[in-house]
Amino acid sequence: MSERNDRNDPHDRNTPRLHVRPAAGQWCNDPNGPLFHDGRYHLFFQHNPARPVWGDIHWGHASSPDLMTWTDHGIALTPTPGSRDELGAWSGCAVVEDGVPTAVYTGMDRTDGIGSVMLARAADEAITTLKAEPEPVVPGPPPGLDLLAFRDPYLFSYEGQRWAVIGAGHRGAPGAGGRPDVLLYRVDSLTEWTYAGSLLDAAHPLAARHAAPADAWECPALLPTGDGRWILLLSLWAADITYSTTYLIGELAPSAAGLTFVPSSGGMLDHGRDLYAATALVEDDRTLLWGWSWESRTEEESVAAGWAGCLSHPREIGVHADGTVRLAPARELAGLRGAELTVGDALPAAYEIELDAVVGHPDSEVELRLGDTVALRLNPTRGLATLDRTNAAATSHHPLPRTARVTAVVPGGTRARLRVLVDGPLVEVFVDERAMLTEKVHPAPEGVIGVGVVRGAAEVRVSGWELG
Repeated sequence: MSERNDRNDPHDRNTPRLHVRPAAGQWCNDPNGPLFHDGRYHLFFQHNPARPVWGDIHWGHASSPDLMTWTDHGIALTPTPGSRDELGAWSGCAVVEDGVPTAVYTGMDRTDGIGSVMLARAADEAITTLKAEPEPVVPGPPPGLDLLAFRDPYLFSYEGQRWAVIGAGHRGAPGAGGRPDVLLYRVDSLTEWTYAGSLLDAAHPLAARHAAPADAWECPALLPTGDGRWILLLSLWAADITYSTTYLIGELAPSAAGLTFVPSSGGMLDHGRDLYAATALVEDDRTLLWGWSWESRTEEESVAAGWAGCLSHPREIGVHADGTVRLAPARELAGLRGAELTVGDALPAAYEIELDAVVGHPDSEVELRLGDTVALRLNPTRGLATLDRTNAAATSHHPLPRTARVTAVVPGGTRARLRVLVDGPLVEVFVDERAMLTEKVHPAPEGVIGVGVVRGAAEVRVSGWELG
């Protein structure tokens, strides 16, 4: 659970208490720079310390020895007046260079979405403060490109060479929006960056199919799968609105300037509406993933509550033996399980439920009810998992008003499994380790656990635990 100096009531179901968010409340968005250093996981995040709305972006910081218990360390990186990050220390990654944890982030000193790449080095072993270098290592976009977005550096290594990707969007004709792109840099040292062209843009048919429409791709992250392929994460940004995050699976190939990404498949990273700007930590035997979970309530309601946004639980991302994406809760999260729950028990503030279904007739449907407001319906034959929040409709303002239901699609069969983790209003659903649905439900589900076969015939097994 989170160690906090504010709301840490184990009975509070209106505020996540197991997830990383600022201890002082206010605003939280993109996860940044996950690291494992000196026996602890470190996770940074975009944070406005003054109000629960976006603006005046700093980096907050939390750490954990085990991915379960998080300690908040307050603000790690503050914008410097008169510098290239005076309008915000925006998203990026982190590496350990010569033993020193170092943030590689977007400095903002203009209001048009065009940033610079900056470095900030840990000033102490606990990384309580990141001290920014005075000059950027990449002062802005390459000459000759007319961009409407240039931000969010992410570093990776390929065949012994370090590279970086940066999210971008090319300005289109008036009224035509933009054309998203992932720009590539060769990184010979943290202070020596060379532009190496485009890694992938929206002209590729698979990118156009799975990562469009968008004006820019934010928060690109390139992750090795261990079998020679790579997963490219892209967050879709259009007309100043954040929408959703997608993934592409493919291979890296040499190009005239550096590398190109050749996708072979792709899809939605999360089929819910409350996960964006995912980033990752690549370990020896797995890759950990975090995303930003925003609110499904209005800004006015967030201001009244005193907080907005948190990070997701850590998730593992990779590929199955058949080459499709694998998505699962981090294995350590099983350590949060406490008292067992069963059907008919009252929902605690934080809990986990596993449901296994084997159908006896085609098109049979099973339903897991979280109190009276959220229902999860599973149709193994068709490979459909639907989250229905009809009785807890979202109040958030958005160009696309939310529907009451959201559905994930996985390969069909005779059996299926749901793994559901709930922390206050945050509902995270995993379907056969092949799809995720993340939704913030305000007010948080309350009532009892209900399970039923609502159509056809099925054998259902349910296990549950209070988390904390």
